[in-house]
Amino acid sequence: MQTVMLRYLKVGDWLTLVLGAVCVVLLTFKLWSGELADQAIIRSGGKIFQTVPLSRNQNIEVPGPLGISLIAILNRKARIASDPSPRQYCVRQGWLQQAGEIALCLPNQVSVELVGSRKRYDSLNY
Repeated sequence: MQTVMLRYLKVGDWLTLVLGAVCVVLLTFKLWSGELADQAIIRSGGKIFQTVPLSRNQNIEVPGPLGISLIAILNRKARIASDPSPRQYCVRQGWLQQAGEIALCLPNQVSVELVGSRKRYDSLNY
């Protein structure tokens, strides 16, 4: 059945299909790939604790209700290296490097958000 359908496609039909596929791939790379971040905004208890540049390697201790969370910044990337939260989801998230990425430690109320000149596309803010 499909071979019969393919026989009826003309050159213009194939050109339209190929052009559409190329447009989808290009738009995906343009809209879903963010740029590298310049700064990290560290929050504790919903308030900004510190804004730090990613250009300097450092470790930052952030107090929270459960204890101290350790934020590591290395080679223009940031991560939550340790946290007293029970399940360690934010620690397992790993290194963040693109603008718009965020790691949340909800039990300890600590978060790290990377910002740049432009955020990565997110379907929630569409």
